[in-house]
Amino acid sequence: MSRIAPLVLAVAMFMEMMDATVISTSLPAIAADIGTEPIALKLAMTAYLVALAIFIPLSAWIADRFGARNVFRVAIVVFMVGSLACAASDSLGTFVVSRFLQGIGGSVMVPLARLILVRGTPKHDLVNAMAWLAMPALVGPLMGPPLGGFLTTYLTWHWIFFINIPIGIGGIIAATLFLPDFPAQKPQPIDWTGFFLTATAFSGILFGLSVISLPVLPPIVGISAVFVGALSLVLYLRHAARVENPILDPRIFRHENFRLVSMSTFLFRVAMGTTPFLLPLMLQLGFGYTPFEAGQVMLFGALGAISAKLFVKPAFKRFGYRSIAFAATAISTGVFFMSSTFRAETPMVMMMATMLTAGLARSTYFTGSNAVQFGDVDEDEASQASAIFAVMVQLGLATGVALAGGLLELRTFVTGHELVPDDFRTTFRLVGLFSLLSFLPIFWLKHDAGSEVSGHQARRGENPAVGGS
Repeated sequence: MSRIAPLVLAVAMFMEMMDATVISTSLPAIAADIGTEPIALKLAMTAYLVALAIFIPLSAWIADRFGARNVFRVAIVVFMVGSLACAASDSLGTFVVSRFLQGIGGSVMVPLARLILVRGTPKHDLVNAMAWLAMPALVGPLMGPPLGGFLTTYLTWHWIFFINIPIGIGGIIAATLFLPDFPAQKPQPIDWTGFFLTATAFSGILFGLSVISLPVLPPIVGISAVFVGALSLVLYLRHAARVENPILDPRIFRHENFRLVSMSTFLFRVAMGTTPFLLPLMLQLGFGYTPFEAGQVMLFGALGAISAKLFVKPAFKRFGYRSIAFAATAISTGVFFMSSTFRAETPMVMMMATMLTAGLARSTYFTGSNAVQFGDVDEDEASQASAIFAVMVQLGLATGVALAGGLLELRTFVTGHELVPDDFRTTFRLVGLFSLLSFLPIFWLKHDAGSEVSGHQARRGENPAVGGS
C-alpha cells in the first residue's frame, strides 16, 4: 500500500470524528436560527450516534459485496449529502433527519478506513500506518468544539457543515488515486435477525446513555432504552452462537490479542472520552474561561497526539507493546489526577502542558493497540474485526460521556448545590481511578504480544508464552 494511503483514510476519519463534536459549541446559534431550544438539539447529536450504531454492523458485508474502495467513496458522498442537508435545515425535524443521514455515511466510512488499512498493509508496518489513522480519533474531538465556535462566531453555523464538502471531494479523488482496489467478494447472505438485534442493542444503549448523560428526555427513558439494548445484546449473543454466519461474529474474540486488547482499549477509551466533556465545562463554568480560551487548552491535546507520530514506531520496537501500553496508561491516569489540581489561578501554560502530555500518551496507546489488536486476525476475518472494533469505539465514547455526566450529577445530588470547581476535581480523580482498570487485560497478554507488528523481541529470560509480569 502507498505511504500516502493512510493519510487519505485519516482525512475521512478526521472529517467524521470532528463532525461528531463540532456542533456542540454551535447549538445556541443553530437553535435560534431554526426556531427551537438548544437542549432539544441534543437529539441531533444522539441521532448521529444511533445511525452509527445501527449501520456499522452492515459495513463488513457491504464492503465484501461491492468492494471496499467503492463503498468507501460512496460513504463519503452520503456523508457530504447529509452535511448539505444539515446546512439547509430549517426545523428541528429536518435537522435531526439530516444528522441521521450523516451518521449513515460515517457508519460505513470509519470501519472501512481501518479495514482497507489492515488488508493493504504488511504487518511489520502496521504500527506506523495505524499511527496516522489513530490521530483523527484524538484530534477530531478536540478540534471540533473550538472550530465550531470559531466558524459560528466569525461566519455562520452553516459553515461547520460546508467545510465537509471540499474535504470530501478531496477524499474521493485521493481514494481513487491512492487506495488499493480490493476486489468484491461473494459474501454470505445477510443475517437479518442479527441485524435487527444488533441495531436494537447498540442504538438502545447509545441512545439511553446519551439521554442519561445529557437529559433531553426524562431519565427513565434513557434507563429503559439501555435495558432494552442490553437485553437485545444478550439475545443476539445467543442467536450468533446458533447461526453459521452472524452479522457480527463474536467468535473473533477467540484471538487472544484481539480479545484482551479490545477489552483494555474499551476501558481506556471510556476514561479518555470523559476529558472533552469535563475539561471545557470546568474551564468555562468553574473558572470563567471563554470558549476560545478553553479551546486553546484543548488544542494542546491534539498537538500531543500529532507529536507522538515522531517516536511511536521506534518506541514500540524498542520496548514492546505491553511496556508502552502500561506506561501510557500510567501517564494518562496521572493526567487525570493532575487535572484534579487545576484552579482558576493555575497558569494556562501548565494546563496546556498537561494536555500535551495527555495527547502524547493517548495517541501512543491507541496507535499500538489498534495495530496489535489486528495483528493475529486472519485477512478473511478483517472486515468482521473492523466492524466490531468500530462499534466498541462508539460505545466507549458514549459511555465516557455518560460516566462523566453521571458522576457530576451524583456529586451535585449528594452536595445539594449547583456545579462548583470541586465537583469537577472530584470527578477527575474518580475517572483516574477508573482508567486503571485498563491495566488488567494488558497484564494477561504474552510478553511478545504484537511482536509481529512492532518488531520487538522479548528479552532473554522472558517466557513469551506466559502472560503477566
